[in-house]
Amino acid sequence: TPGDSTYIILIGLNIEISFMFAIAGVVFVKGLPADKNLKIFGLPNRWVLAVGWAAFCVFVEVLLNAVDALTWDYAWWSTKFPILIFLFGYLHFYVVTFLVFDMKTMRNKLITVGAIYAVDLVAILLFGVILGWI
Repeated sequence: TPGDSTYIILIGLNIEISFMFAIAGVVFVKGLPADKNLKIFGLPNRWVLAVGWAAFCVFVEVLLNAVDALTWDYAWWSTKFPILIFLFGYLHFYVVTFLVFDMKTMRNKLITVGAIYAVDLVAILLFGVILGWI
């Protein structure tokens, strides 16, 4: 029941988010050009693809929102202002995904991903368990 310390509501967790972040990162990395120095329209391919995939994901969210399959509760995180969803919802995810993919050693990849998990764990403990915000 809500209020029970063992019950944590994960705000924003739905099938779209689960698939978008569990599968899309892997799928989009598999589509990266082998040559990380390749240019697309004269720009670094990793940045062009990160921007493109982030825009695609926002487009999917807007479509899902239009048919009430995905709802947003804040005016600043909605179809009225999708730039925040683009920048903070997806772009950084793809930029970091591509950076980790291009790292030379498995050790560096594991340290980076481990650091991300550590920040997530601290945030869940702080905002969920201690403050009860989620």
